[in-house]
Amino acid sequence: MGAYDARMQALNISLFQWLAAGHTPHPQLLWIASVIAEGASWACVAIMGWVAWRRPPQRAYAMGTLVAAGVTALIAHALADAINLPRPFALGLSPPHIVHGARGSLPSAHASVMFTVALIFCMRSSLRGAGLAMLAIAVFTGWARVYVGVHFPFDIVAGLILAVAITAVFWALVRLSQRFIIPRLVRDDAPTALRPKGSEKQGVAPTAVRHA
Repeated sequence: MGAYDARMQALNISLFQWLAAGHTPHPQLLWIASVIAEGASWACVAIMGWVAWRRPPQRAYAMGTLVAAGVTALIAHALADAINLPRPFALGLSPPHIVHGARGSLPSAHASVMFTVALIFCMRSSLRGAGLAMLAIAVFTGWARVYVGVHFPFDIVAGLILAVAITAVFWALVRLSQRFIIPRLVRDDAPTALRPKGSEKQGVAPTAVRHA
């Protein structure tokens, strides 16, 4: 197991050295990567806000996605603190080209949350376009955060794996609610909704007696 871990870490470092800016970054590329690494997550927030504003029927789904994103962030930070994998700049592999703390790096919270939101949106056909756009943003953000020296490639992959797991749980909860909770609510409301006008009155008016 120790030899396997050593090989995986060696692969992780090799991939980082291939993808990252390191100690001799390209100035223009570093500027682009820094902008993406620090600000691209707001593009996902803007897309979610646009969906909630322009598509009222999807607001409940967007709010559920937001809750899932919050849960994902909490889990990602808890895992990062527990695993406590040093960041590349802490190992001297690269300067931190953006301001960043030295807490554990695996999984990447940015990748975890952004992939979660993107995948959950992709599950719904009416939101798939927005989901694919956020998926592309998440991929570029993952690359950018590796390039600026604050994450290893495996941190991003771990974030994607966590996002897939959270999305699977979200999908299961949606299916359960559609199968059990929503039909029960509809069934409970049906007698009132389908009751004819005037049927709430008790008794029947007496009919006139026709005399011969």
